[in-house]
Amino acid sequence: MLEKFFHLKENDTTVGTEIAAGLTTFFAMSYIIFVNPQILALTGMPTQAVFLATVISAAVGTLILALYANVPYAQAPGMGLNAFFTYTVVFALGFTWQEALFMVFLTGVVGILITVTSIRKKIIHAIPESLQHAIGGGIGVFIAYIGLKNAELLSFTSEGQSIISVNNEPYTAGTEINGAIDSIVTGGGIIPDMGSFTNPYALLALIGLVVTIILMVAKVKGAILIGIVFTTIMGIPMGVTDLSGLSNPANSIGSAFGELGTTFGAAFGSEGLGSLLADPSRYAIILITIFAFTLTDIFDTIGTFIGTGRKAGIFTLDDEKSMDKGNGLNTKMEKALLADTVATSIGAVFGTSPVTTFVESAAGIGAGGRTGLTSLTTGTLFLLTAFFSPVMSIVPGAATAPALIVVGILMMSAFSEIDWNNLEEAIPAFFASIFMGFTYSISYGIAAGFLFYIITKVVKGKVHVVHPVLWATTALFIFNFVILGLI
Repeated sequence: MLEKFFHLKENDTTVGTEIAAGLTTFFAMSYIIFVNPQILALTGMPTQAVFLATVISAAVGTLILALYANVPYAQAPGMGLNAFFTYTVVFALGFTWQEALFMVFLTGVVGILITVTSIRKKIIHAIPESLQHAIGGGIGVFIAYIGLKNAELLSFTSEGQSIISVNNEPYTAGTEINGAIDSIVTGGGIIPDMGSFTNPYALLALIGLVVTIILMVAKVKGAILIGIVFTTIMGIPMGVTDLSGLSNPANSIGSAFGELGTTFGAAFGSEGLGSLLADPSRYAIILITIFAFTLTDIFDTIGTFIGTGRKAGIFTLDDEKSMDKGNGLNTKMEKALLADTVATSIGAVFGTSPVTTFVESAAGIGAGGRTGLTSLTTGTLFLLTAFFSPVMSIVPGAATAPALIVVGILMMSAFSEIDWNNLEEAIPAFFASIFMGFTYSISYGIAAGFLFYIITKVVKGKVHVVHPVLWATTALFIFNFVILGLI
């Protein structure tokens, strides 16, 4: 039965090889079930609910890849996309998590529409390849920076005259502050420095980072997950890991499903869809946010498929050519591209950020995975993890921060594909990637990259090579910045 459904002999593989590959992929990417809830919980979302939403969306996307596309990949809420959800959409742009979830749902719907038509491939072809690599590498910078900050390996000092506001109120240097300080906005006078290693939290994160890097360099399977588990255990004698969460009824599987009621369907409630529709002044930034989600997801997924599938023979050059020429869902790649869009919409309904194909799928492919049976194994394991929600509650941020740093390092490998000696490539790539990390915003990085790409081409008299999609998108970004400057 398995042979007939997954065409194992045709793909020169066996049941045992496929199951082993599925296990390998799961252990390579299962860190997301710990990291994603911690990132999204910063927005006010209940942690246990996000944990279940992460597991459900990962299982759905991966099982679609298994049963519909018959390819050995796995999906889950994407790193970078979850950071964009929290730090840009909610923190920087001021949307509620419910509003952000509805935008994620729309991202999935838009993704489905552009996948079944020819629009998705037109967007892919509109963005220069160097900028695609810069966006991928820039997300790596962004994620690694978040990891360093979450590990408390960085500290920041601001000069008094550089402080712009305190608790959202204008501030003048030397003014006495009464009461608690909730937030400070400072200008260019902020100075970064190394964090204090007398802090047990930072010390634990550093130990975890060293151990994880050693495991990665030694090519130990599941290195990131092992690093998280090791750091969590090390945190017990150091007083960072709190074991009381294991016996807390609030962290039981029943409680987790109870919390899921808070996020399930929240995107469509009065604080989600209702609130978004009530303020027309935000429509432009809503469109740009959905575009940024969609763009990032497109390149995450297509980059993983082409980068790993072509080498392993899962996707051939003929698949890519067929996708370019036809409409609909005629090839394995087109069917696979549909999976993350469907899973993204379903994930938004349950309560998580956009789903994408994980590059860690390459671990399973390297172990011999060639068909959807690999994905079926990984997806089933994700469903089983739903029963381990109490364990997730005790994992400290110091244990997941090293995972963010290491994933960031892996994503920065995209920079090697950029010709840094060619200023026409280097300038847009620099602004796209560096702005992404330093402004704490993927969309701002994309905007800067697009803008400087157009500037360099105009100066060189190559206006004709700029795709209309790029002109339109850049105009939208500029319009948004003007609006933000006026409000």
